[in-house]
Order: sequence, then structure tokens, then C-alpha cells
Amino acid sequence: MTSPAYDPDNVFAKILRGEMPAEKVYEDEHTIAIMDIMPQAKGHTLVLPKKPSRNILDIDPDDLCHVMTTARKIARAIKKAFNADGILVKQYVEAAAGQTVFHTHVHVLPRFEGVPLKHHSGEMADSDLLAKNAAAIRAALAELEDNHAS
Repeated sequence: MTSPAYDPDNVFAKILRGEMPAEKVYEDEHTIAIMDIMPQAKGHTLVLPKKPSRNILDIDPDDLCHVMTTARKIARAIKKAFNADGILVKQYVEAAAGQTVFHTHVHVLPRFEGVPLKHHSGEMADSDLLAKNAAAIRAALAELEDNHAS
């Protein structure tokens, strides 16, 4: 059974081409991290490869390594920025598993003891709040990089 073809008009492809806005947290040669506009938790961030792929089933192994390296970096920053008890990293594979945008992306969410995740409601978060959370993550990234360089 073959997977459907990659759709170059999906929302993440449009964001990567600059055709749609996104609250960017991090970017390097291979990946980009953006705020989820329908967050399940404060600081919910998505990590995407820049090269097209639908999900973990068809992503180039090198691109997957870049995505996971960035996810680790973002996870550390989110944990620090929000003083989280833990981090949830997840990736949905195809519609039956809950994937709604068919460009590979990894969700990175802060977790707190006793606090349930919100549902992906379809309701967009306030853009000012997303910007504030992105700024907190970027500041934590910078601080972690400064500490690592010392």
C-alpha cells in the first residue's frame, strides 16, 4: 500500500515559502520551529523539516535526524522557559492517527503534574500570547546556548 503524494499546498509548505505567517521560534538550515496556533499547552511548538515529506514514514533519515535534534533543543528551551515538570514529544502519522497537516512535524509540549492537555479545538490562540510564549522560548534558547558556550 502506497502513501498519498505530498501536497505542496499544505499550510506548512506555505509557511516555509513565506506565503503564510507563523510565529517563529527557531530556524536553521534544515528545520524551523513555530508556535502551534491551536496549542494544547502554553508553549506548544511544532518542529518541521524544510524539505517536503508527509510524516515519519517517508521523511529522509537525515532530515529526521535534523528534526529530532531541533526538537531536543526546543524541548530543553520549553522546559526552562515555562519551568515545566516534563516534555511531551509526539508525531501523528496519517489521518487515522490524528495527522491533519501532511507535512512532517513534531509537537513539543511542556507538561505539568496534574494539568491535563487541552484538546486541539480548532480555535486559534491569541496572537499576542503566541508571540509572548515564542519570546520566552527564544530567550531560553539563547540562555542555554550561552551556558553551553561557557
